[in-house]
Amino acid sequence: SSSSPQKLTILLTLVTLVSTFGSSFQYGYNVSVINSPFMQNFYNQTYMDRYGTYMDSNFQTLLWSLTVSMFPLGGFFGSLLVGPLVNNCGRKGTLLINNLFSIVPAILMGTSEVAKTFEGIILSRIIIGINAGLSSNVVPMYLGEMSPKNLRGAIGVMPQLFITIGILVAQILGLKSILGNREGWPVLLGLTGIPAVVELILLPFFPESPRYLLIQKGNEEQARKALQKLRGWDNVDDEIEEMGQEDQSEKQEGRLSVMNLCTFQALRWQLISIIAMMMGQQLSGVNAVFYYADRIFESSGVEANAVQYVTVGIGAVNVVMTCLAVSISQSPTTSNSLPVPFLAGGSAPVVLHHAKTSRDLNNGNCCSNLQTPPFPSGPIPFVLITEMFLQSSRPAAFMVGGSVHWLCNFTVGLVFLYMEQALGAYSFLVFCVICLATIIYIFFIVPETKNKTFMEINQIMAKRNGVEVAMGKEELMDIKAVPGTWNEKKEVPMNSTL
Repeated sequence: SSSSPQKLTILLTLVTLVSTFGSSFQYGYNVSVINSPFMQNFYNQTYMDRYGTYMDSNFQTLLWSLTVSMFPLGGFFGSLLVGPLVNNCGRKGTLLINNLFSIVPAILMGTSEVAKTFEGIILSRIIIGINAGLSSNVVPMYLGEMSPKNLRGAIGVMPQLFITIGILVAQILGLKSILGNREGWPVLLGLTGIPAVVELILLPFFPESPRYLLIQKGNEEQARKALQKLRGWDNVDDEIEEMGQEDQSEKQEGRLSVMNLCTFQALRWQLISIIAMMMGQQLSGVNAVFYYADRIFESSGVEANAVQYVTVGIGAVNVVMTCLAVSISQSPTTSNSLPVPFLAGGSAPVVLHHAKTSRDLNNGNCCSNLQTPPFPSGPIPFVLITEMFLQSSRPAAFMVGGSVHWLCNFTVGLVFLYMEQALGAYSFLVFCVICLATIIYIFFIVPETKNKTFMEINQIMAKRNGVEVAMGKEELMDIKAVPGTWNEKKEVPMNSTL
């Protein structure tokens, strides 16, 4: 029956693989693909051909920081498009449209050397960033809404797994012996279009999110058919009933805009928690390691010939650690995994300082100390957005969470080189403090969500927000119907025990 723990069906497996390979894989690939010295040489040579002189070193640092950080800036713009697109085009429709934001920049980047334009690369980084901004929000939403509650955490980690695989593939293909050389780097950049083409061909054969079909399209028959295909059996009445509760909740409170969400007391702690976790995740310094990996290890004293292999080693451990997260992937994983980047942030200055002073750092030692940052707290905030917000507020919550995620990512990409110049290895201590603050917040505030329905999670958070709720088998959880809550425009005091 549908009330028993549900198994992973072939269809749900395939839709997870296609959507994560087509979208999430590209996100990871484009985080790491930019880490090539030959591209910087191309910038300098192009500038020389135009103006008869090489770039000033400060200008080159600025231009390269911009090239790196345009990707997360595009991600921010992509996050702003999430709400309008998923509400009007659906989750699957948005992912299909999103492939245009990959194929176009793939062509531009692949032809940039022939066209002798580094501006084309910078523009393409913004466009491919829009793709990543949309996919990083829409794929977890799509998979979270299609997954049964007992598999939601494990499937929710899959986008992050494919991000780490994308990072690793870019690092391997970026080896000087493969494509990370003077002739191969434009091909390396252009390959990002291949997953988009695969998704464009295969995704139309899979169902739309049943929750979107029922709640936003009002089509129970299509939602039921999609759910039966995904579950592998006909009795899906319990899930349809739960979606019906969400549907009535949306009709009661209306679809929330970002502005409504930010001023809505009944969702206050959900919103604060998502913002805190997104900031903690992105300001942990993990992406700084991937954006500037070769530079960081070279400055640490790793031999130039070995740097790329150390970077690939980190990418490989990143994938392994994310695989481990599949088995422990619910909200406690966030608080359990963030101490790892915190400890890494604290140890990195010691490791790097030792490398600079003694120059006897072997590659294995470097890997063992600096492979810790990638431990995947990454997917958890996106899983929690799906879990802690109902259908009416979920798109707006993804827009807010995604915007914070990408703005913090942009900040790290833009300022890290300057931090490194000013603080050296001790720049990682800044990340260390941020991770510690995030751990403390998660420990005291974020609830366990494992094996709970969206409505049950919403009830837990309603208590934290000081709002009473009613929820029975036949009675919809309706915040508006409770006397003394926000519908009567009264300030409800926070529960003194929380």
